Amino acid sequence: AVPYQKPRPVIAQGPSIDQSKQTLQNQLVWRFPQMSEIPEPPRASVGHEEQEPADSVGVTCGADYVQVRVNQDFYGTGKLIQSEQLSLGDCPVTGEFSSAQLFVFQSELHGCGSELEISEDELVYTFDLTYTPEDHGVSIFRTSGATVAVSCHYPRQHVVSTDALLPRWLPFAATKTAEDILVFTLRLMTDDWKFERVNNEYNLGSMLHVEASVIQYNHVPLRVFVHSCVATTVPDVRALPRYSFIENHGCLVDAKLTGSRSRFLPRPKEDKLQFELEAFTFAGVDDPTIYITCGLVAIAASAYSDHKACSYAADGWTSAEGYDDVCFCCDSNCEDMAPINPVDVSEGDQWEAEAVLEVKVNEAY
Repeated sequence: AVPYQKPRPVIAQGPSIDQSKQTLQNQLVWRFPQMSEIPEPPRASVGHEEQEPADSVGVTCGADYVQVRVNQDFYGTGKLIQSEQLSLGDCPVTGEFSSAQLFVFQSELHGCGSELEISEDELVYTFDLTYTPEDHGVSIFRTSGATVAVSCHYPRQHVVSTDALLPRWLPFAATKTAEDILVFTLRLMTDDWKFERVNNEYNLGSMLHVEASVIQYNHVPLRVFVHSCVATTVPDVRALPRYSFIENHGCLVDAKLTGSRSRFLPRPKEDKLQFELEAFTFAGVDDPTIYITCGLVAIAASAYSDHKACSYAADGWTSAEGYDDVCFCCDSNCEDMAPINPVDVSEGDQWEAEAVLEVKVNEAY
């Protein structure tokens, strides 16, 4: 599967996310701001071989990119190195800030000769930052070369799918500023909604308990919505057969189409949304595996939007938010109708991601 890609953010002169630096005799650790109720977010680390560059390398790991900043006074001796003496894997310097005496590299996680390691707990992308002393045409050097290992660590508990196809880690980082870093998740939960489910197997007709959430760092309060969901027999939303059961910016149509018990639940928190889906299989397909691909959207909690969480019952459409008027277009096409409330959401106030669940539905005997 191809990792989710967003436009690369514009490189700023200074880091816009809090991070800590130590000398390269220790380990340089980059962390998102800590939140007590969530797992440790992606971190970056820098190791080294030989030499002792002081506070000379900084790194920021984004959702789909890495940015490495190198001080021209690499060894803290006052002697400035040149850009052509540095490389990140097979990539040259991509930016220079003369006033700050910084060189900058920016690359996609799969670029610049990076190596990907996948463990049970995390995905690790490693880059080699290399300094090669200038060759003056004589057999001596005033400084020695150095290789610095730069690593971006992404915890797999942030994977947005249960039993995902690796390396399908699909968070979303807003491209306006580096502070707008969000992680979307879509998880199968236990029947009491207290824990993530340990397996993804269900019997036909049982209920899937699905929770969408957005983890936010340095951000205004957000509200998450499930914009759409499509089930297929392979991890491709365009494949056939396919069954679209959430449409129109958040109308869960499964109950109306099939008479099922599927529904959205009242929202437990602004940044979480839960729904129940009655397990099903595709006619004429022997493989019990179903891939559920959902579009997730987060907006500022204080903003109006045409996104919704509407369920169908015998008495019509109802909203998980308690405002049933937002469901007025679920029986038609919400794209063609103006919302009840004016939309006050600009591109900078809305963030989107795609998440995939893999489930197996067995026939009950």
